[in-house]
Amino acid sequence: MADNDAQHEHTFESADAGAAETYPMQCSALRKNGFVVIKNRPCKIVEMSTSKTGKHGHAKVHIVAIDIFTGKKLEDLSPSTHNMMVPNVSRKEFYLSDIDDEFLVLMDDAGKEKADVKVPEGETGDKIRSMHDEGKDLNVIILKAMGEEMAMDVKEAPK
Repeated sequence: MADNDAQHEHTFESADAGAAETYPMQCSALRKNGFVVIKNRPCKIVEMSTSKTGKHGHAKVHIVAIDIFTGKKLEDLSPSTHNMMVPNVSRKEFYLSDIDDEFLVLMDDAGKEKADVKVPEGETGDKIRSMHDEGKDLNVIILKAMGEEMAMDVKEAPK
């Protein structure tokens, strides 16, 4: 019997399941300012409306959302009883140690360096560069969802 157990024993290395990036939620349970996946993009819901049931079928939910990385407006119409995917969105603060050309050189609480986040374009990027040029200690807020990450905001690090 012991030989039989050994042959069925499996060793699994730690694996990151792709499914961990999103999870299903019933359409009627979604809320304004929550997140949803529309056209395979992680979005923040800015507007929601429900139409009454027709002669045939279900109530429909009309969702207007903004892509959290590009800022583009996306819309979707779905029956209220159907499931929609919701992205797992995380916000993490990193200490900014340097700016290397177009990438931020960041450090987490454990002292581990991260240099794969681009300096964002527009107002946030300008704010990061100017505050860094002034010699201020900065914390950068990184938003991560569905394998993408972006610097969303910056603030002066507490001394």
